[in-house]
Amino acid sequence: MDFILEGILAVTWKQCIMYLVGALLIWLAIKKEYEPSLLLPMGFGAILVNLPFSGVLNQPNEVIGEVPGIIQWLFETTIEASEALPLHLFIGIGAMIDFGPLLSNPKMFLFGAAAQAGIFLTMIIAVIFGFGLKDAASIGMIGAADGPTAILVSQVLKSDYAGQIAVAAYSYMALVPIIQPAAIKMVTTKKERAMKMEYNPKNVTKTMRILFPIIVTVIAGFVAPASVSLVGFLMFGNLIRECGVLKTLSDTAQNVLANLVTLILGLTISFSMTAEEFVRKETLVIILLGLIAFVLDSMVGVLFAKVLNIFCKNKVNPMVGAAGISAFPMSARVIQKMGLEADNQNHLLMHAVGANVSGQIASVLAGGVILNVLPTMLG
Repeated sequence: MDFILEGILAVTWKQCIMYLVGALLIWLAIKKEYEPSLLLPMGFGAILVNLPFSGVLNQPNEVIGEVPGIIQWLFETTIEASEALPLHLFIGIGAMIDFGPLLSNPKMFLFGAAAQAGIFLTMIIAVIFGFGLKDAASIGMIGAADGPTAILVSQVLKSDYAGQIAVAAYSYMALVPIIQPAAIKMVTTKKERAMKMEYNPKNVTKTMRILFPIIVTVIAGFVAPASVSLVGFLMFGNLIRECGVLKTLSDTAQNVLANLVTLILGLTISFSMTAEEFVRKETLVIILLGLIAFVLDSMVGVLFAKVLNIFCKNKVNPMVGAAGISAFPMSARVIQKMGLEADNQNHLLMHAVGANVSGQIASVLAGGVILNVLPTMLG
């Protein structure tokens, strides 16, 4: 009883806040079904690491002194030392993606590139808010709507706000159906949203599907060498899918590997969610900046499509530009739904899917560019 009382008395008000944060993440995962495979372990982990004397972060040993607890050990060996967990997750993501709609309409590559602008614009804003360059770059990555890349960049750059960035990145990914329509409506009219697009799919051969991940990896290696681990693992997963002789491995990568790594990653990232690290004013600022990054990515994608329409004969529904973020396939579904709301005969799904899978590539390339350039800037 004395030990229980000692533990209760050791709880601080900041830890109580983290219990509420953890409970909120669990509620969003279960009740709202927002990214449950990650928000649920993150929420449970947030509670776990803030329990006094739990030993999940460190454990006293009378013989050799303090030794890492299980979550601290997982963090130090799989993320801090090697970034292994996020990289393995990219294999599963790559195995899930069908690049066919993108290869059928290569113009969609442009929207994937344009929709990453919010990352770099938010970096500037974060610097103005007083964040250092490594933290600003990590915060900007929230706008990519690509949780694994945001986590990886923040860890490689050793940002002081990795936990906050992970929570914001995955929370906004889960809130795509709520945030993106509002952002799109700010820069479009109903007439623009009702614009129809013809879908004339071109034949995408198996050879092209197999060569695509290899070529993308090679190009990324020359353009942004630091992105090779990100792009390479993503494209390797896609190559497993498309080669046609590894169906069992493809199914394993898409389901078992992706789900297992996601669960462990959610618990492991909670290492950065201790009360002392998380409960501070910078957390609210980061959440706000993450929202700004997300909205800017969507809006810039739409505006880029409008500019492109000035020069193109075959007009693009501006909303398709917003699908260039990495939140696949949620963003594509949002665009399809908004198109049908504006005109019940307006089917934009396949165009949006092409832009959306382009965003997957563009987001990891953006992360690679940051990892390639920033260390040089920091000296």
